[in-house]
Amino acid sequence: MTNFEEDISVYNFVSILGECFQNKASVNLVKHYPTGRMLAVKRFHLDKIWDNISIVQQEITLTKQLQHPNIITYYTSFVHGPEVFAVSPLQAFGSCKSLLDSHFNEGLPELAIILIFKDIIEAVNYLHKSGFIHRAIRASHILISASGKASLSGLHYACPLVINGRWQRAVHSFPLSTQPNLNWLSPELLEQNLKGYNEKSDIYSLGILCCELANGREPFADVDSTLMLVEKVRGCIPGLLDCTTLPSKCDDRECQGDCDIEISLSRRGFSQYLHEFCYMCLEREAKDRPSAAELLTHPVFTLVNKGISLPELLKPVLPLSDKVSPNKGL
Repeated sequence: MTNFEEDISVYNFVSILGECFQNKASVNLVKHYPTGRMLAVKRFHLDKIWDNISIVQQEITLTKQLQHPNIITYYTSFVHGPEVFAVSPLQAFGSCKSLLDSHFNEGLPELAIILIFKDIIEAVNYLHKSGFIHRAIRASHILISASGKASLSGLHYACPLVINGRWQRAVHSFPLSTQPNLNWLSPELLEQNLKGYNEKSDIYSLGILCCELANGREPFADVDSTLMLVEKVRGCIPGLLDCTTLPSKCDDRECQGDCDIEISLSRRGFSQYLHEFCYMCLEREAKDRPSAAELLTHPVFTLVNKGISLPELLKPVLPLSDKVSPNKGL
């Protein structure tokens, strides 16, 4: 395995791929001079993150601690001047959020969704068995490699299920900086009551993610956060928008975020398996949702033939590695 140096001089910064950490950090495309490899480097400026420095430390530590092919890894991290750098593999297709925004405004193809979910549920299952709740599963935290492998990121929102050596049936901590993730959070997490929540909260977020990937945006996207909370707590279950679910007219009593839709959505149809899969994840009561391990056995995954690859399903989108010359520099 290649050892990546803790030395800023061996990395040529080519371009900025995007922003993260609530726009307090940037993700950069870099060339590693010794190997010629293209990598991604997350760049934090200490002045911008000082109030949240412990969260950054948690993300870097936890990302290095967890070892799973579908969880993003950091090759190395280091401080240079007033900045912190974290070096990771290049995810050449970017995030699922960027794919939705740039090419798939009305959602990804069903088989692409299923392939992505197979990888992400493997990651979530591993995370739960390792004693952590992710608490921020969303399209912007799902990254796709050039080969089509999906990886889970965003671990700075994660919290432990094991405290002082004891496995907790429920936790009561509320994640810091929740505003960007509110629409994906489960009713029981948002309620912040004495019952607390457990890893099944992530399963609810998987259901919201399924809607996001299928519909092009998450449920409740245009809804005030207070109304969103009320809708979730009273048991409103979002769904996939297709010919079997679209209402003939907008009913104000229903979930408001799904009213403004394109006519073309009513001409498509998702499989019954995917509808069932999504609904199972979004059950109001956490005890009624399946575990990540149980989701891996769902028949929706039988719909994908072994010969189908995610890069083929994402065409005409090309991975970044096919569009950027390793010799390019600033």
